[in-house]
Amino acid sequence: MLLSMTGFGAAHLETEGSMVSIELKSLNSKSLDLSLRIPRSLSDKELEIRNLIGKSLVRGKINLSIEVSRNKANTTRSRINTDLLKQYYQEIEQAAQSLGAQSPDLFRLALHMPDVLQAESAEDTKTEEIAWEQVLPLLQEAIDKFNTFRADEGKALTTEIVSYIDRIRILLAEVDKHDPTRVENIRQRIQGHLTEISSSESFNQNRFEQEMIYYIEKLDIAEEKVRLVNHLHYFTETVYLPEPTGKKLAFISQEIGREINTIGSKANDATIQHLVVEMKEELEKIKEQLNNIL
Repeated sequence: MLLSMTGFGAAHLETEGSMVSIELKSLNSKSLDLSLRIPRSLSDKELEIRNLIGKSLVRGKINLSIEVSRNKANTTRSRINTDLLKQYYQEIEQAAQSLGAQSPDLFRLALHMPDVLQAESAEDTKTEEIAWEQVLPLLQEAIDKFNTFRADEGKALTTEIVSYIDRIRILLAEVDKHDPTRVENIRQRIQGHLTEISSSESFNQNRFEQEMIYYIEKLDIAEEKVRLVNHLHYFTETVYLPEPTGKKLAFISQEIGREINTIGSKANDATIQHLVVEMKEELEKIKEQLNNIL
């Protein structure tokens, strides 16, 4: 089954003090073009990461992002300004006494006065160091999801490309069906010309027969039709191989195009020329989609 060149995979881990997020994205590329964005604490693992990505994802313009951030659940912490709390408490107590008012819950009132509870700044909360042993399985999870995405996209591409190959088969069957008519038309044209030139005094029967044999061989498309059938069959077999086959399919499509072009150049028939044009259109659709295949 074909695999798409484009893909996406993500994985996340939340610890007591930090959150780790890994994202993999890929676009089309003829080779492996890997761009990394990782924390400085993992810089010594860059080569290992590159080797793992190269072995698992093969090729594509791939962006890998590993981000470590503070856990939001633990970043907002407050501390009590004890001096300010004491000052508010005393002032509230004195005001209540001077007014002869009851003073229940003085502590609660003072605690909620401005600036008594102060949030710690981000600089006061340190990010927990993430160990490579925690990152590695997370990275593998992102790779697995990425490959699942590629496989799902590849199923749709497989259906589409195989439909183009089937359309070429149908058109080739039409060529084969029309070929006897083409040959008969050529034979009648030759006989007409033969009648005209055989009466000439300079007519050389042997020379004429040799040239006719050469001419007929140049117009014969039987071998091209057989080779094209074989190439189409080989293409379909290759589509369903388990390993990445994008480059191999591109080579086969070149051979398919060569046979189609030869049939067109040798046919010398308007109907077959039209069928050849349609086959070329289907082949162009295949080549366009092969740019998206791993």
